[in-house]
Amino acid sequence: MTDAFAQLIPDARTFLGELAKNNSRDWFTAHKDRYETQLKSPTLLLMDEVAQAISRRSGAQVTAKLFRPQRDVRFSKDKTPYNTHLHMMWTLNGAGCALFFGIAPDYCTAGGGLMGFSKAQLPRWRQAIDGAFGDETAALVDILALKGFAAKDPELKRVPAPYGKAHPHGALLQRKSLTVWHEMSAREQAAPMGALMSAYLTQEPMFALLDSALAD
Repeated sequence: MTDAFAQLIPDARTFLGELAKNNSRDWFTAHKDRYETQLKSPTLLLMDEVAQAISRRSGAQVTAKLFRPQRDVRFSKDKTPYNTHLHMMWTLNGAGCALFFGIAPDYCTAGGGLMGFSKAQLPRWRQAIDGAFGDETAALVDILALKGFAAKDPELKRVPAPYGKAHPHGALLQRKSLTVWHEMSAREQAAPMGALMSAYLTQEPMFALLDSALAD
Protein backbone atom coordinates (compact mmCIF):
# COMPACT_ATOMS: atom_id res chain seq x y z
CA MET A 1 0.00 0.00 0.00
CA THR A 2 1.38 3.42 -0.98
CA ASP A 3 2.05 5.79 1.89
CA ALA A 4 0.06 9.03 1.49
CA PHE A 5 3.17 10.97 2.47
CA ALA A 6 5.64 9.19 0.18
CA GLN A 7 6.48 12.39 -1.71
CA LEU A 8 7.18 14.51 1.38
CA ILE A 9 10.80 13.52 1.93
CA PRO A 10 12.01 13.80 -1.70
CA ASP A 11 10.20 17.13 -2.12
CA ALA A 12 11.60 18.44 1.15
CA ARG A 13 15.16 17.37 0.35
CA THR A 14 15.02 18.98 -3.08
CA PHE A 15 13.65 22.24 -1.69
CA LEU A 16 16.08 22.32 1.25
CA GLY A 17 19.02 21.56 -1.02
CA GLU A 18 18.10 24.52 -3.22
CA LEU A 19 17.58 26.69 -0.13
CA ALA A 20 21.07 25.77 1.11
CA LYS A 21 22.48 27.24 -2.11
CA ASN A 22 20.19 30.31 -2.05
CA ASN A 23 19.71 31.07 1.63
CA SER A 24 18.17 34.53 1.38
CA ARG A 25 14.83 36.13 2.15
CA ASP A 26 14.36 37.04 -1.51
CA TRP A 27 14.74 33.41 -2.63
CA PHE A 28 12.52 32.03 0.12
CA THR A 29 9.82 34.63 -0.51
CA ALA A 30 9.83 33.81 -4.22
CA HIS A 31 9.41 30.10 -3.41
CA LYS A 32 7.15 30.41 -0.37
CA ASP A 33 4.12 28.94 -2.17
CA ARG A 34 6.17 25.87 -2.97
CA TYR A 35 7.28 25.61 0.67
CA GLU A 36 3.68 25.84 1.85
CA THR A 37 2.37 23.31 -0.70
CA GLN A 38 5.16 20.71 -0.81
CA LEU A 39 6.56 20.89 2.74
CA LYS A 40 4.37 22.62 5.30
CA SER A 41 0.90 21.37 4.29
CA PRO A 42 1.78 17.65 4.04
CA THR A 43 3.94 17.91 7.16
CA LEU A 44 1.05 19.29 9.22
CA LEU A 45 -1.20 16.50 7.96
CA LEU A 46 1.43 13.89 8.80
CA MET A 47 1.90 15.38 12.25
CA ASP A 48 -1.82 15.23 12.94
CA GLU A 49 -2.12 11.60 11.83
CA VAL A 50 0.91 10.50 13.87
CA ALA A 51 -0.37 12.39 16.94
CA GLN A 52 -3.76 10.70 16.69
CA ALA A 53 -2.21 7.25 16.19
CA ILE A 54 0.10 7.63 19.21
CA SER A 55 -2.73 8.96 21.36
CA ARG A 56 -5.01 6.07 20.42
CA ARG A 57 -2.34 3.55 21.33
CA SER A 58 -0.94 5.15 24.49
CA GLY A 59 -3.89 7.08 25.87
CA ALA A 60 -1.49 10.01 26.29
CA GLN A 61 -2.16 13.56 25.26
CA VAL A 62 0.15 14.31 22.34
CA THR A 63 1.31 17.78 21.32
CA ALA A 64 2.78 18.11 17.82
CA LYS A 65 5.23 20.86 16.89
CA LEU A 66 6.69 21.93 13.54
CA PHE A 67 9.83 24.00 13.99
CA ARG A 68 9.81 27.29 12.12
CA PRO A 69 12.04 27.68 9.06
CA GLN A 70 13.46 31.01 10.25
CA ARG A 71 16.72 30.85 12.18
CA ASP A 72 17.33 32.84 15.37
CA VAL A 73 20.41 34.78 14.30
CA ARG A 74 20.59 37.20 17.24
CA PHE A 75 23.60 35.52 18.87
CA SER A 76 25.04 33.71 15.86
CA LYS A 77 27.90 34.66 13.57
CA ASP A 78 26.04 32.84 10.80
CA LYS A 79 23.38 35.30 9.64
CA THR A 80 21.77 33.12 6.97
CA PRO A 81 18.05 33.55 7.64
CA TYR A 82 16.64 30.02 7.15
CA ASN A 83 17.20 26.53 8.48
CA THR A 84 18.06 24.03 5.77
CA HIS A 85 16.22 21.25 7.56
CA LEU A 86 12.62 20.37 8.39
CA HIS A 87 12.20 19.29 12.01
CA MET A 88 9.11 18.20 13.90
CA MET A 89 8.29 16.51 17.22
CA TRP A 90 5.43 14.86 19.08
CA THR A 91 5.52 15.33 22.87
CA LEU A 92 3.58 13.02 25.17
CA ASN A 93 2.25 14.01 28.55
CA GLY A 94 3.97 12.38 31.51
CA ALA A 95 7.73 12.92 31.71
CA GLY A 96 7.62 14.83 28.42
CA CYS A 97 9.16 12.21 26.14
CA ALA A 98 8.92 13.04 22.45
CA LEU A 99 9.18 11.40 19.05
CA PHE A 100 11.40 13.35 16.63
CA PHE A 101 11.57 13.48 12.84
CA GLY A 102 14.15 15.42 10.85
CA ILE A 103 14.65 15.87 7.11
CA ALA A 104 17.64 17.59 5.50
CA PRO A 105 19.55 17.25 2.22
CA ASP A 106 22.08 14.95 3.92
CA TYR A 107 20.01 13.09 6.53
CA CYS A 108 16.59 11.74 7.37
CA THR A 109 16.27 10.68 11.00
CA ALA A 110 13.69 9.43 13.45
CA GLY A 111 14.45 9.63 17.14
CA GLY A 112 13.00 10.09 20.55
CA GLY A 113 13.45 10.57 24.26
CA LEU A 114 13.97 13.58 26.49
CA MET A 115 16.03 16.42 25.00
CA GLY A 116 16.86 17.73 28.44
CA PHE A 117 15.95 16.72 31.97
CA SER A 118 14.19 19.50 33.85
CA LYS A 119 15.62 20.95 37.06
CA ALA A 120 13.32 18.64 39.00
CA GLN A 121 13.99 15.60 36.82
CA LEU A 122 17.80 15.63 36.93
CA PRO A 123 18.15 14.63 40.62
CA ARG A 124 15.39 12.04 40.16
CA TRP A 125 17.27 10.61 37.18
CA ARG A 126 20.51 10.28 39.13
CA GLN A 127 18.82 8.75 42.16
CA ALA A 128 16.98 6.27 39.95
CA ILE A 129 20.12 5.33 37.98
CA ASP A 130 21.85 4.57 41.29
CA GLY A 131 19.25 1.83 41.88
CA ALA A 132 17.63 -0.97 39.88
CA PHE A 133 16.41 1.55 37.29
CA GLY A 134 20.04 1.90 36.20
CA ASP A 135 20.26 -1.77 35.21
CA GLU A 136 16.97 -1.57 33.28
CA THR A 137 17.97 1.62 31.49
CA ALA A 138 21.41 0.35 30.51
CA ALA A 139 19.90 -2.86 29.13
CA LEU A 140 17.24 -0.95 27.20
CA VAL A 141 19.76 1.47 25.67
CA ASP A 142 21.77 -1.55 24.48
CA ILE A 143 18.65 -3.18 23.01
CA LEU A 144 17.69 0.02 21.19
CA ALA A 145 21.20 0.29 19.75
CA LEU A 146 20.87 -3.25 18.38
CA LYS A 147 17.61 -2.15 16.73
CA GLY A 148 19.38 0.78 15.05
CA PHE A 149 18.53 3.54 17.56
CA ALA A 150 21.82 4.86 18.94
CA ALA A 151 21.98 7.11 22.00
CA LYS A 152 23.66 10.50 21.89
CA ASP A 153 26.85 10.81 23.96
CA PRO A 154 26.56 11.98 27.60
CA GLU A 155 26.89 15.72 28.19
CA LEU A 156 29.18 15.56 31.24
CA LYS A 157 32.84 14.52 31.05
CA ARG A 158 32.88 13.17 34.62
CA VAL A 159 30.51 11.25 36.85
CA PRO A 160 28.84 13.86 39.06
CA ALA A 161 29.25 13.89 42.85
CA PRO A 162 28.44 12.15 45.12
CA TYR A 163 28.72 9.15 42.78
CA GLY A 164 32.14 7.59 42.26
CA LYS A 165 33.84 7.37 38.87
CA ALA A 166 33.74 3.57 39.14
CA HIS A 167 29.92 3.54 39.37
CA PRO A 168 28.59 0.69 37.15
CA HIS A 169 26.31 3.15 35.38
CA GLY A 170 28.63 6.13 35.35
CA ALA A 171 27.90 6.86 31.68
CA LEU A 172 24.19 7.20 32.45
CA LEU A 173 24.91 9.45 35.44
CA GLN A 174 26.87 11.72 33.08
CA ARG A 175 23.68 12.37 31.13
CA LYS A 176 21.51 15.47 31.29
CA SER A 177 19.23 14.05 28.59
CA LEU A 178 18.48 10.76 26.91
CA THR A 179 17.70 10.60 23.21
CA VAL A 180 18.21 7.90 20.60
CA TRP A 181 18.46 8.40 16.83
CA HIS A 182 17.93 6.27 13.75
CA GLU A 183 18.91 7.05 10.15
CA MET A 184 15.92 6.05 8.05
CA SER A 185 16.49 3.64 5.17
CA ALA A 186 15.27 4.34 1.64
CA ARG A 187 12.39 1.95 2.25
CA GLU A 188 11.41 3.80 5.43
CA GLN A 189 11.67 7.16 3.69
CA ALA A 190 9.19 5.98 1.07
CA ALA A 191 6.62 5.38 3.84
CA PRO A 192 7.08 8.09 6.49
CA MET A 193 3.85 7.40 8.38
CA GLY A 194 4.65 3.72 8.82
CA ALA A 195 8.30 4.43 9.63
CA LEU A 196 7.42 6.96 12.33
CA MET A 197 4.92 4.65 13.98
CA SER A 198 7.49 1.85 13.86
CA ALA A 199 10.01 4.20 15.47
CA TYR A 200 7.50 5.08 18.18
CA LEU A 201 6.73 1.42 18.91
CA THR A 202 10.45 0.62 19.11
CA GLN A 203 10.98 3.44 21.61
CA GLU A 204 7.76 2.92 23.59
CA PRO A 205 9.52 0.86 26.32
CA MET A 206 12.04 3.69 26.82
CA PHE A 207 9.24 6.26 27.09
CA ALA A 208 7.48 4.08 29.68
CA LEU A 209 10.69 3.59 31.65
CA LEU A 210 11.42 7.33 31.70
CA ASP A 211 7.84 8.07 32.73
CA SER A 212 8.12 5.62 35.63
CA ALA A 213 11.05 7.51 37.12
CA LEU A 214 10.63 11.10 35.98
CA ALA A 215 6.94 11.93 35.52
CA ASP A 216 5.43 14.24 38.15
